[in-house]
Amino acid sequence: MERVVNVLELPPGQRAVEGFPRFGVDTRRPPPRAPDGAVVELTGPFARRVVLDGATLAGLPRREVEAAFHCVAGWSALGLRWEGVRVRDVWEQVVAPALVAEAEVRWLVLVGRDGYRSIVRLDDALADDVLLADRLDGAPLPPEHGAPLRLVSPGQYGYVNTKHLCRIELHRREPVAFLHPARAVQWALMAVRPHPRARVAHEERHRFVPGPVARRLYRLVRLPAARLRE
Repeated sequence: MERVVNVLELPPGQRAVEGFPRFGVDTRRPPPRAPDGAVVELTGPFARRVVLDGATLAGLPRREVEAAFHCVAGWSALGLRWEGVRVRDVWEQVVAPALVAEAEVRWLVLVGRDGYRSIVRLDDALADDVLLADRLDGAPLPPEHGAPLRLVSPGQYGYVNTKHLCRIELHRREPVAFLHPARAVQWALMAVRPHPRARVAHEERHRFVPGPVARRLYRLVRLPAARLRE
């Protein structure tokens, strides 16, 4: 199994926390339970039905990525060890061969069992360190962090990293930002106006507001119940 270590310094505007806090749109509720034999459905311009089940994922190369996790609200959990399969391998070995001729895909929508949806540019999702992860720090991925399968994109803020993954939609153009089925949650997320790239190195926190300004606004958001490192 190939191992990749991402040793980037703490990015601008981020503060390290102890441990890895649970995050999401509603952390007061228990994580959704995955049904037995859970699969990830794929929708888009396919010539045949495609799903990602355990057997398909088991046939792909495994990779471990050690990296930090950066929440757009300003905290970072350092030194996490994720294990799974690269999205690039899924694309090249499973998705691309099943597409109709001349299909054009530029965007993905990742849907979680908790209702959350993230919108990701295909070229960002195909970065070398982006995983569909099923293990964290040497153990099976726990429910609070996205079991049984989640996206891990270390170079992007946490709101891209959909947990409890159950469906991936393929789109030619950037889709309408429908991010959650609950109306109140959708309104709140749209008020934040997340940046479509969400690249940590460029501090792309907000679609219109510059990173350093958005950073100050996010400081007003209460950080999760975890101790900040000195």
